[in-house]
Amino acid sequence: MLFVCGLHTTVTLFTLRPNQKRWGLAQMGTSPPQLQKVSGLRFFKLAGSGNANGFGLWPNLHRYGFLAVWDSAAAAAAFFQEHALWQEYRQRSVETWTLDLAPLKSHGLWDGTNPFDYETPDLTPTDNAPVAVLTRASIRWQKTWRFWQYVAPTSAAVAHADGVRAAIGLGELPIIRQATFSVWESAQKMQQYAYRDATHREVIKLTRQEKWYGEELFARFQVLRSEGTLDGKNPLEKLQSTI
Repeated sequence: MLFVCGLHTTVTLFTLRPNQKRWGLAQMGTSPPQLQKVSGLRFFKLAGSGNANGFGLWPNLHRYGFLAVWDSAAAAAAFFQEHALWQEYRQRSVETWTLDLAPLKSHGLWDGTNPFDYETPDLTPTDNAPVAVLTRASIRWQKTWRFWQYVAPTSAAVAHADGVRAAIGLGELPIIRQATFSVWESAQKMQQYAYRDATHREVIKLTRQEKWYGEELFARFQVLRSEGTLDGKNPLEKLQSTI
């Protein structure tokens, strides 16, 4: 079911201070009940990351991701500017990077729903604007070895593809619920990689043939705004004029 409304999506990557590892890990359990009560927040996921920029098996206890779909851009702004929980996250973090996103294409399910199945009425898609891509999957237990043998190295290679400004592996649960989030200079750069990289195409073929996933979702977004830093810089700073 496609909705035309004022829904708004954000993705935030935050890096905790060195002495906040225990606090950050605890938030994976304690923050969701608080987030469920946030006004205007209709869907969210708080995810950890692994080593090797998120694509390794061992956890990175300093870097996390927060994905959210809001009733409106105003609801998102109110949370990031005023909510006590987010203010605590900011105080305990070295840096945060937040992207405002508008879905261009989305298919599949996440916990039985597609949270990005909506249109942004005043959006004018352009091939020159930065785009973000989210892929996530619930991996069947018996297929985890095949996934980590093939998909993880392929996903990690995305970070070095031509046109990528940022890429990270995120996970709701270790091993079995994984996602890749990448930000590209343009849709053209992203498509060149997706359709021309032989290894990437082969892995997609294997996932279909061997039915690795119990549930999966793919979404592509146009970046509306980029604020903050990741690894000391705003990855889209030089492209702000195209956003």
